[in-house]
Amino acid sequence: MNNYVKILDWYIIKKFLSTFFFTVLIFLMIAVILDFSEKVEKFIEEPITTREIVLQYYPSFMLWIGGQLWSVCTLIAVIFFTSRMAYSSEIMSIFNAGVSFNRLMRSYFFGAAFLTLLYLLCTHYIMPVGEKYRQDIVHKYIDKSDDKGKTTNIHLFVAPNTKVFIGFYRKDDSTARDFRIEHFKNQQLVSYTKADRAEYLPETRKWRLWDYSSHSFNGLKEDLKMHLAESKDTTLSLYPEDFVDYSSQQSMMTTPRLMKYIRQQNERGASNTRKYLFELYRRTADPVTIFILTFIGMAIASRKVRGGFGFHLALGIGVGAIFVFLSKFTNVFALGQTIPVWLGAWLPNLVFAFVALRLIQTAQK
Repeated sequence: MNNYVKILDWYIIKKFLSTFFFTVLIFLMIAVILDFSEKVEKFIEEPITTREIVLQYYPSFMLWIGGQLWSVCTLIAVIFFTSRMAYSSEIMSIFNAGVSFNRLMRSYFFGAAFLTLLYLLCTHYIMPVGEKYRQDIVHKYIDKSDDKGKTTNIHLFVAPNTKVFIGFYRKDDSTARDFRIEHFKNQQLVSYTKADRAEYLPETRKWRLWDYSSHSFNGLKEDLKMHLAESKDTTLSLYPEDFVDYSSQQSMMTTPRLMKYIRQQNERGASNTRKYLFELYRRTADPVTIFILTFIGMAIASRKVRGGFGFHLALGIGVGAIFVFLSKFTNVFALGQTIPVWLGAWLPNLVFAFVALRLIQTAQK
């Protein structure tokens, strides 16, 4: 019996993984064809090279679309091979051999665990790197107006007691107008430096202030020093990339970089961190989805019903569509501050976990 169980585990795992990767391959081929037909005119009009298309854009595009479809492909793969096993009476033979439904679930658990660990590694470290390559091409040649970073009336804390105000920032040459560095002590303004113009120097990573003045306060007394037609270089924790905010910028950062960015933005008093927090929670919530959809697919497809494989597949696609819709729905509410960010990322899993438990309880045993 023990040898049979080990053989059964490997049999299920091999079917699970081979069907999953085959399903992913089919979806990737379709996605690449559709994306190329949509962007072929841009590829012709823009000065993009074949090397950039073949070796940079589409490998990272396949990595991105694969990540988007990973959970749904898991559900379809489980339903596909389990339904075929059920209609060839393999599931019934397994039960007749003394293997319980709960023991059979363990074989599926092993396959889901492998995909979950692989997906965790990809979503936290590998996919963000690929997404950076893809978005570089998109922003350079396809969608050049995606940058939503602020350029006027900017307030940022660059240190615990130091704040920078910028009236207007120009991204083309990294220059700023109405530049002010304010220093606080016990929440009171003690000094500030004001410049008509400031310029970022990439070679030294410093800011050069032109026509600046220094103001310091001692009670009601103000000490003013004017430095007209003079320049001054100063080091600030402020860089040109801080003024860039693409709609999908959070997906281009590995998890350590994402956590560091969220911490920096919170220290600066920025209010645009919800989408970054959602991305952080989502990267762990999405892999957990694989377990839930695996057991949903197993419970649905292990029963022999009228309608055959087509009925199981249609039901599975319907469940996947509802899951995707619920994910997008909670995404909107989480980013709109209606519900906590962590709940927006985990709510679809919580809802479908109950669905999975109910289906397992009523599954054919």
